[in-house]
Order: sequence, then C-alpha cells, then structure tokens
Amino acid sequence: MLVFWEHGYEGASLAGLTGAMGISTTSMYAAFGNKEELFRKALQRYSEGPSAYLPRALEEPTALGVATAILTGVIRATTRPAAPRGCLGVQSALVTGDSGGGVRDLLAAWRNDGCARVRERFQRAVDDGDLPPETDPGLLARYVTTLVFGIAVQAASGVGRDELQAMADAALRAWPPR
Repeated sequence: MLVFWEHGYEGASLAGLTGAMGISTTSMYAAFGNKEELFRKALQRYSEGPSAYLPRALEEPTALGVATAILTGVIRATTRPAAPRGCLGVQSALVTGDSGGGVRDLLAAWRNDGCARVRERFQRAVDDGDLPPETDPGLLARYVTTLVFGIAVQAASGVGRDELQAMADAALRAWPPR
C-alpha cells in the first residue's frame, strides 16, 4: 500500500512492490495475479486504514459535524509524518495512461462512491431539518469532496497541516445556516 501511495499506480515498480512485501515477482503474481489486482487490495487496505475517517465522519450528528470530521480526517491522513503525503486514491489516478485504464476507472468509482455516501448523509440532514430545505445535497457533497481532493493534492505538494486546516476552516465558514 505504501509503495502505491508514495509512487502512484504507474510509478510503483514491480521491484519496489515485491521488495516491500519481501517476496519474489513469481510469488507476487501467484498471490495477486497482476499489478492491478495487487493495487485493488492496496486500495481496500487504504480505505480500511488511512481513509477510514470517512465512515466515522458520516456518523456525526450534524451535517456540519460530518463536513468538519471529513476535512479534519483528510488533513490528518494526508500529512502523517510516517506516511506518504497526499491520498492514494488521488495520487494514483493523476497519471494513469491507457494501460492503467482499469485503475483509473476503479479510482473514479472509489471517489464517486465516497461522494455518493456524503450526498446521502446530507440528504438525511435536509430531510431532518439539519440543513435548509433549499440545500442541494449533491452539490454540497461535491463541494466537500472537491475540498478533500484539493487538500490531498496540496498536502502532496508539501503544504503543512496548519495551512490546510486554515483553508478548511475558511471553507466551512460558508456552510449553510440551519
């Protein structure tokens, strides 16, 4: 997972992947089939580990709490000192060529699934009166997830945690009133 996270899908070499796992290329192919299947397993592990802030955030009692927890979670996940900076699901999608089309599609679906989960949660907030009735849950979810992906790119570029948090705080000041 860390090799893909640090180097992206295309940048992760078989030598780097097998070296990180302590196995031969033959063993890697026997265990995972191919590099794309290994990447799928790494993305699953990433979703259950560093990116696990999303399901926890969706449990927050208010929509603002959800958005705050998502942004706080992505800042923490993308700036951890002992991990690569940025987001595996964003970094790996940025440079996939034609041969990486399956991974590009997988990552687009992964990002869209996250947005759909946030949209559903914001729809519940509208239905419960936590957000104004004129709120467009889909647009608000896309806004929050776009911030998440932007934060991830900025973190990968070396922007620090404090500056990212200040940007997230500024974005949340535009939150729809109850």
